[in-house]
Amino acid sequence: MELKWLEDFVVLARTGSFSRSAEERHVTQSAFSRRIRALEAWLGVALVDRSTYPTTLTAAGRAFRETAEESVRMLQGSRDSLQAEARPSQGSVSVAALHTLALTFFPRWFRQIEARTGPLGSRLLSDDFHTCIQALAEGGYDFFLTFHHPGVPILLDPDLFPHRVVGGDSLVAVRATSVPGEASSLPVLAYAPNSFLGRLSSLVRAQAGRALPIAHVNENAMADALKAMALEGHGLAWLPGSIVARDLAEGRLVAVGAETPLEIRLYRNAAHRRGATSALWEAAGALADETMRDRNEAG
Repeated sequence: MELKWLEDFVVLARTGSFSRSAEERHVTQSAFSRRIRALEAWLGVALVDRSTYPTTLTAAGRAFRETAEESVRMLQGSRDSLQAEARPSQGSVSVAALHTLALTFFPRWFRQIEARTGPLGSRLLSDDFHTCIQALAEGGYDFFLTFHHPGVPILLDPDLFPHRVVGGDSLVAVRATSVPGEASSLPVLAYAPNSFLGRLSSLVRAQAGRALPIAHVNENAMADALKAMALEGHGLAWLPGSIVARDLAEGRLVAVGAETPLEIRLYRNAAHRRGATSALWEAAGALADETMRDRNEAG
């Protein structure tokens, strides 16, 4: 049983509408309906009378409503208390970042930020896209560092979660140079389909007309794991250019086709207004502007 199922049911009991509830919960109506059915399956009873309009609760649903509401209140209260205890001090910031960016981008970028702000304490969550965006949206973290491409939009309210472009990368298809034959004959090493890089690489493959068989799926959405598989000759992988640059330069991997440009974005929870978070935000903007000027002058 998942907390979001209880939260969904509480909203449905209040609104009496699947469509309004799904909109309020920021999911599709079909996904919302599946989650209500999952809760009913877990309980072993029907909670909603689907034969009437507007939607009404069954007798079991009415009996369960109070339990659900109290459970949600207690769990959310406990979470808020724990987060308050773990929340960074005034001189610290918390950042959720995709695995690759936590390894390749964050350390040097954060040092450049500290050169402008002075020393900052930091708490870094290195995880997949879904976990990181949830950590930002639910208030546990101040910032979210992620890749961005127009083909995979990030559906965050810009007033609540503004962003800055703080860098760039690319997505490139690579294979081991030791593997004989044409790239078109190689199978694909894929990310989990619901991950950010999984959705983007699928889009890029479709645009390139590469309908290749999937040989391996990395469910953890970690680019480094796919890179290791590619280096061992298991197939073709679409990887961030930042993690394969040395392997390409030293001849262990070879690029296949054109690179797809990526932005590196920093999203902020606008409700977090401590001095340290504001200082990092302003420093990130100034650093990005300086980097852009240097590139324009070099060009």
